[in-house]
Amino acid sequence: MAPPEDLPKMTYRFLGRSGLQVSAISLGGWLTYGGYTEQEKTFECMKAAFDSGINFFDCAEVYSGE
Repeated sequence: MAPPEDLPKMTYRFLGRSGLQVSAISLGGWLTYGGYTEQEKTFECMKAAFDSGINFFDCAEVYSGE
């Protein structure tokens, strides 16, 4: 599913002096998104974020709560 055309363009910021640009908004969360059987929904969510211009994904293991 493509994002709506009326979305504003994503803003990017430089990451220090590396020259790397990351989106001003990130998607954070452990990749299970509520359970180990949610892979399809996880992919849909990440794809929608990427299609909207997000390139900063924070998937720290601490979010799993284990």
